[in-house]
Amino acid sequence: MIEPQPAIQPKSTNGTGKAGKKRRFGGTEAQIRSALKFYKVLAYLTGTMLLLLCAELIARYGFGQHLYAGGTDAVTGQPFGLGFADAEPAGVIGAVNLSVTVLIVHGWMYVVYLISNFRLWSLMRWPFTKLVVMALGGVVPFLSFFVEKKFHAEVEAELAANPQAPQRY
Repeated sequence: MIEPQPAIQPKSTNGTGKAGKKRRFGGTEAQIRSALKFYKVLAYLTGTMLLLLCAELIARYGFGQHLYAGGTDAVTGQPFGLGFADAEPAGVIGAVNLSVTVLIVHGWMYVVYLISNFRLWSLMRWPFTKLVVMALGGVVPFLSFFVEKKFHAEVEAELAANPQAPQRY
């Protein structure tokens, strides 16, 4: 007896879980790897600056201290090297306020981090939710380290599973 067969045969998947749809990237493999390296460097730098920012905010609002470099101690008149001093009234005169520097550097570094997120996201043609998760990495302490590791592995796996996808040119 002949076994009945369905009229339409199921199509094989290409590793993405979507039947019959070819995976395409928004750039070549070299462009994707370059964007991945840029993202990795900025994820670690931004995550480190965010941790410094958290420590600075704890010192400022928890203990009323700012981090200063140089200047003169307001009480003793002695030269001040590097360290914490009172914020109000100013404990150091003529010093560089490193607490404010950390705020500014993290802010601008986060902007560049968002650019690296967008570059990798657009080349990989991922859903918008992944861009949001990547962006949160620069705002939530320690998250950038975990998100970077997860997305780095995901990019490598997708490049390995779809060797024909990045060949655009």
